[in-house]
Amino acid sequence: MSSSVKLFAGIGSDALAQKIAKHYGQDLGKSTSRKFSDGELYYSFDESIRGCDVFLIQSTNGPSDNIIELLLMIDAAKRASAKTINLVVPYYGYARQDRKDKPRVSIAAKLMANLVQAAGATRLMTCDLHADQIQGFFDIPVDHLIAGMIFVPYINNLNLDNLIFAAPDVGSTKRVREFAKFFKADMVVCDKHRKRANEVASMQVIGDVTDKNVILVDDIIDTAGTLTKAANLLKEKGAKSVRAFCTHPILSGSAYENVDNSSLEELVVTDSIPLKGSSDKIHVASMAPLFADAIKRIHGHESISKLFEQ
Repeated sequence: MSSSVKLFAGIGSDALAQKIAKHYGQDLGKSTSRKFSDGELYYSFDESIRGCDVFLIQSTNGPSDNIIELLLMIDAAKRASAKTINLVVPYYGYARQDRKDKPRVSIAAKLMANLVQAAGATRLMTCDLHADQIQGFFDIPVDHLIAGMIFVPYINNLNLDNLIFAAPDVGSTKRVREFAKFFKADMVVCDKHRKRANEVASMQVIGDVTDKNVILVDDIIDTAGTLTKAANLLKEKGAKSVRAFCTHPILSGSAYENVDNSSLEELVVTDSIPLKGSSDKIHVASMAPLFADAIKRIHGHESISKLFEQ
């Protein structure tokens, strides 16, 4: 007899969780999340989950309360005798700290993996990790979804001619190359040099974008400094238009101002992280259908890779 599926939302991803549940075809489970007067978090399930396949939906973007709440959700599910505890983490926070790039620093991406596993998670589903090798930090199954499955139809509907893809930095070349390969288009690279984190000192374009409709692709947009500098430079180099597709809209600091004042025609993001502000240039493509389909496949023991073929 197949176990039942129950979906629960953390506060940080409640809006996306509601959409996922709607596409899945059932309501979110009942739960209580609140804070004590000193800020300490409390989480409880308000219905039985004994023997169920539980899916906990929560991105681990800032503030750190989102991470702590997810850990409490996992622990509560384990103690309530859930059959499986499946994490749906649309945005996996701290993924940018995935190695020791200088002495005496933390590998935070590995620490996050240790925490959720120690709490009792049995599976993780996420999308567009900052580095694919982070999957190796886990000793539980990891389903790594790709936002390109959402972005490709959007790009097709634009009906752009002379299409070319651009990497806003060298680290994005692999991701951008996949888009270029799918659309049988060329790609260029914006090579940048940083003075310090979140501050670009200089940038140059490797490749020709004259009279091209350029699409920049990246996994994260934080302050939007790199992306908007790349967009402005591409326009200066003769691009006909410049658009950007970024999976996770952190959009901190002066990001909205940077986007509004840039040469970008539009910035397309997902709802992996709730937007803090608004801009006429920013459009949101929902991850809900993608995650709902993946949850059905996991519960039905079907192949997740079939999603990529579609």
